[in-house]
Amino acid sequence: MADRSGGGEALDLLGGLVLEDGRRWGDAAVRWQRDDAAAILGLDPGRPRLHYLTRPRGGSKTTDLAGAALAALLVQAPRRSRSYGYAADRSQAALLLDAFAGFAERTPGLAGALTVETHRATVAATGASLTIESSDDASSWGRRPWLTVVDELAQWPDTPRPRRLWSSIVSALPKVAGSRLAVLTSPGDPAGWAYRVLEEARASSRWRTSEVPGPVPWIDPDDLEEQRRMLTAWEYARLHEGRWTSADDRLVDAETLRACVTLPGPLDPQPGHRYAIGVDLGLVRDRTVVAVCHGERTTDGQGREALRVVLDRLLVWQGTRANPVRLSDVEAALLDLHGTYRRPRVRIDPHQAVGLAQRLRSRGVSVTEHTFSAQSVGRLAVTLHSLLGARLLALPPDEELLDELGHVRLRESSPGVVRMDHDSGRHDDRAIALALAATELVERPVRRGLRFSVPRGRLREHGGRGTLPTTRRRIDGSPTVALADVRLRPTAAPRR
Repeated sequence: MADRSGGGEALDLLGGLVLEDGRRWGDAAVRWQRDDAAAILGLDPGRPRLHYLTRPRGGSKTTDLAGAALAALLVQAPRRSRSYGYAADRSQAALLLDAFAGFAERTPGLAGALTVETHRATVAATGASLTIESSDDASSWGRRPWLTVVDELAQWPDTPRPRRLWSSIVSALPKVAGSRLAVLTSPGDPAGWAYRVLEEARASSRWRTSEVPGPVPWIDPDDLEEQRRMLTAWEYARLHEGRWTSADDRLVDAETLRACVTLPGPLDPQPGHRYAIGVDLGLVRDRTVVAVCHGERTTDGQGREALRVVLDRLLVWQGTRANPVRLSDVEAALLDLHGTYRRPRVRIDPHQAVGLAQRLRSRGVSVTEHTFSAQSVGRLAVTLHSLLGARLLALPPDEELLDELGHVRLRESSPGVVRMDHDSGRHDDRAIALALAATELVERPVRRGLRFSVPRGRLREHGGRGTLPTTRRRIDGSPTVALADVRLRPTAAPRR
């Protein structure tokens, strides 16, 4: 059934709704509030029916969304149509329904026109209803919504269930001709999936986006100054200025991360590069990830010589309880990469990998065991954070990798010592494998000139210049000397 009236009558009703302070909504609303409401309630052919609206803290988001939904339900909704509202959690969902009930009680003429229950509001004359649910316990599969309103999308948990709920919400819209969607939220973390939805909406002619900067005009300037003192810089920018900002504990901010995406995809081996492989092993719950990187000499943003780490290839295995990752598959892949990428050193967490490391060594692979301690985990975090911050890490356009890096956090495990961590329901396996390979390259930097190791006694100094450097040990325990920055010439093998 078609909508019962145009947007004008619904806008008139919205303007007459009485707010908590006794004013009518139409008298209190500023220009951008009226524009957003007119867009949501308007029925002009060809105008977008999908809306993504952002406002800062105190921007009357829940009140305006409830008011527009109430006006649409009373004036425009077809008989017995079903509409739905979704909020970040139960408390936020309750605020939407409280706003409905408050408008109905305060506004003359609405008494008896609307029945407000625990989770549903129903129009008495038409049976049209709007059901309110929260993102943490809702399901919209199989529903046929006429109107869908989404409150505080950027504050929804960044876990699989809310993301699945969002997919079910948008996929249900085509079921009903003329259905509408209105998202109204304060900005959040640009690494979150709600920001990606906004980016897609900005680029689509089917969406209307409205992003109101802050602070809102009705907040007292002295209160704002107090907020600025009480909040961190990123919190103030996000909450009161209405900007999408990353938290201080993020491994990298979204803009810097995207600036590091400079590769077309996986890279084949090239002569002249020294490669390293990082391995993070997870058999069931976590992923097994192998990262192949090489280092390049470059200059940083201040013209100083620096090392640029390039991610050449990333391999990922995901196991289950029924089908764990097979170490034989990982071993075969590492041996193949070892031959393809010019015999790189492999850095691996020895936990669950002692046997794998032994077998690799028996096949001629140089393996460094990176035992995870507070200090060594801190080195991984600082290395990856520093490379990303200086834009000295070259990455491919791998969305799963970028999504993971964007959500890795830095936690202070002890005073002055940080470690990489992740939110509940997320992983950091790709980040760990990448950090292992990068740390191998950073701690063994690319040197100019000749550098090699030989058994002791096979070389002698040339012209008496310099002294032999410190003796090192091979993987098998035999002594070697690393000859760098010392002029040496080979001699014949000892006579038998």
